[in-house]
Amino acid sequence: MRTLLNPSILLKEARRRASISQRELAQRAGTSQSVIARIESGASDPSTSTLNSLLNAAGFDLEAELVVRPVSGSHMLEDVDRILSLSPEERLLELANVERFLKSVRYAG
Repeated sequence: MRTLLNPSILLKEARRRASISQRELAQRAGTSQSVIARIESGASDPSTSTLNSLLNAAGFDLEAELVVRPVSGSHMLEDVDRILSLSPEERLLELANVERFLKSVRYAG
C-alpha cells in the first residue's frame, strides 16, 4: 500500500525509521522542535522544499513518480492482450514498425 504525500505521515515515519526525536530532527535541520511538532500534528502544511529539507535531515530522500492511470473503456487498452501474446522478438519487431511509422509521419509533416 502506498502512502499519500501527507507531510505529517511522511515526517513521522522518517523520524521513526531514523530513531530520532522531534528535538533531534529540529537540531539537525536547523529549526525548532515546535515546527516539527506542528507539521507532524497537521497544524502546518510545509512547502515541498521544507519537507525535503526535513526528510534529508532525518536521512531520507523523497521520490515522487507520475503513473498513468488506465481509464476503463479506453482505446489504449484495446491492444494489450494481443501485445502480451507476442514473443519478445515479435514485440521488438512491433516497435520497429511503430518507429518507421512515426518517422514517416514526421517526414510527411
